[in-house]
Amino acid sequence: MSKPLSSREVRLSRRPARMPEAEDFDLAEVTVAAPEEGQIRVRNVCMSVDPYMRGRMRALKSYIEPFALDEPLEGDAVGIVIDSRHPDFSPGDTVRSNLGWREAWTADAGVATRVDPELAPLPAYLGVMGLTGLTAYVGLLDIAGVKEGETVFVSGAAGAVGSVVCQIARLKGCRVIGSAGSPEKTAWLKELGVDEAIDYKRVDRLSAAVADAAPDGIDVYFDNVGGDHLEVALQHMNDFGRIAACGMISVYNDRVPPAGPRNLINIVAKRLQVRGFIAFDHLDRSEDFMRDMSRWLAEGRVHSRQTVVEGIERAPEAFIGLFSGENIGKMVVRLAEEKTVQDRVLQGRG
Repeated sequence: MSKPLSSREVRLSRRPARMPEAEDFDLAEVTVAAPEEGQIRVRNVCMSVDPYMRGRMRALKSYIEPFALDEPLEGDAVGIVIDSRHPDFSPGDTVRSNLGWREAWTADAGVATRVDPELAPLPAYLGVMGLTGLTAYVGLLDIAGVKEGETVFVSGAAGAVGSVVCQIARLKGCRVIGSAGSPEKTAWLKELGVDEAIDYKRVDRLSAAVADAAPDGIDVYFDNVGGDHLEVALQHMNDFGRIAACGMISVYNDRVPPAGPRNLINIVAKRLQVRGFIAFDHLDRSEDFMRDMSRWLAEGRVHSRQTVVEGIERAPEAFIGLFSGENIGKMVVRLAEEKTVQDRVLQGRG
């Protein structure tokens, strides 16, 4: 019989009032039991931290349940099966789950989905090949209904979702304007083929910079930031433009909600379509997304980039870093070396 093993997990110890702090999290050592019938035991190789998790740290009703205090947090993770008592999984299989923020876990096999490590590196399944990529795909193609020849403005363009949006928009024959917060980020956007990359921290007026980049106006705005970016987009949208409201990271840590954009009247005057969306509502598009994205990656038409932080103990640091823009592409926490885990499985040591 498989033996219990030791693992560490990150728990929410208190609900952040504003910007999350290290003291809001606890690192606990636990024992992960051997699997029972129908279960698998997995060592996580890498895990995701995402801005939406900030909302789950509030005890408020939303589209997803809040995190419980003194319990391990949750989020996307990719790991390797080390023990299985389910016929569909074998030791050595690579799986994705929502049981991140922990080094290892045992649960019913239904929480896991097998992924192909030959198709893409494991961190890509947390980013461009995961929920991040699906968010970009659905938001741009379905919510915004982008068309060839249109001008697309993306805020948070060097982040996990934004960078994928920019690349898909280019694939669809659009002119792409991306806003990001450092010279390194705007340089990377240019490498991705973005037509105009704006460093919003280095321009005198964001509105003037967008006007220069989009002299014929904006047809589609993909919003990851909210705040001043949304106000500027509303100012420069063309009639009958579309806004895909994916996130508003600029306001996630505000204790009191800020005043809305002062120019909401443009929604009426310009007959704009503004639609918020959550990727979880569009999982029926997963098959199309995986088919298209795997092909684009194989053809070198989409590129994946991660900012990697090492160790479960640094997961809170990585999460907090999202709000100061420390990531380029997807922020990933590496919990173990894939080869090391696979070697242990082959040796029967798990």
